[in-house]
Amino acid sequence: MSAAEAPVHEVALTSLSHGAGCGCKLAAADLFGVVRELDSVADPRLLVGSATSDDAAVFALTDGLALVQTVDFFTPIVDDPFDFGRIAAANALSDVYAMGGVPLTALNLVAFPLERLGGHVLRRILQGGMAVAREAGCAIVGGHSIDDPEPKYGLAVTGTVDPERMLTNAGARAGDVLVLTKPLGVGAITTAAKHGRADAAACGRAIETMVTLNARAGRQALAAGAHAATDVTGFGLLGHLHNLARESGLEARVEAAEVPALPDAVELLATGDGVSGGLRRNLEYAAGFTRGGARVTRARRRLMCDPTTSGGLLVALAPDRAGEVEGTVIGRLTEGEAGAIALV
Repeated sequence: MSAAEAPVHEVALTSLSHGAGCGCKLAAADLFGVVRELDSVADPRLLVGSATSDDAAVFALTDGLALVQTVDFFTPIVDDPFDFGRIAAANALSDVYAMGGVPLTALNLVAFPLERLGGHVLRRILQGGMAVAREAGCAIVGGHSIDDPEPKYGLAVTGTVDPERMLTNAGARAGDVLVLTKPLGVGAITTAAKHGRADAAACGRAIETMVTLNARAGRQALAAGAHAATDVTGFGLLGHLHNLARESGLEARVEAAEVPALPDAVELLATGDGVSGGLRRNLEYAAGFTRGGARVTRARRRLMCDPTTSGGLLVALAPDRAGEVEGTVIGRLTEGEAGAIALV
């Protein structure tokens, strides 16, 4: 009997994970310090590369057509294999939507302890990823796998975009408002759940948020004439907003009390039950570019730095068009120090 067929003892996926979802990312300050030393790509067809810390690369093919390419994978954030697959796929596809693109094909990325967990668990992970990719109209056309004691799954995604309409993190304008299309707090809830401190209802809401595609939000942002966009993932709201503001040459102002949160998330952050190592790293990083917020509670600061998996889009657009994107206005962009964030 092969390892894929052999019966195995059920193991909670998150018990094999040192991190959770996008919370297992390398610290932003450490990663950017390494990437900054790499040679840049000198090719006029590369419209968006790694230099601006954007969500995906964009490579021109012909007039009016460009490729959008991205890759994302991570360790289990939930124990159910099917849900893990769905979340990882939605998260990877999100980068294409954040660029204003449409996903076309994807490749599975798998690191998996087959002998320990068995083929039925891996099959359910892949089925979950396929279900979400099918919903997105994206074909999974192959992939690559390695043996690894810590499970990991994700997708390398290729899409297309019109270069004249693509969204980047560098096009925001002074006076733009910021619309966030999903509530924060999935990191807090999944962290607490790992220690038995979040109930089934809270976990269910977090999963539903994470598996929701950003396709609709991306279409709305384009239709509303958005100037810039990014998705909120492992570096938290403040980390990703910092990138958008820095690359746009603007300062951001965030109304902390307006930032939407999943039920239970703020309480779990207040008690510390939802605080992860990734959140602590994000807080330390954000301290270098945030100011003010004397009346912002500690729990709210934590929420804005919570490592998010498959979060919503953060869209910068004209104030009179903000209502065209389903979400919450959480602040605005102004002239000032590029990349700085004022909390009020």
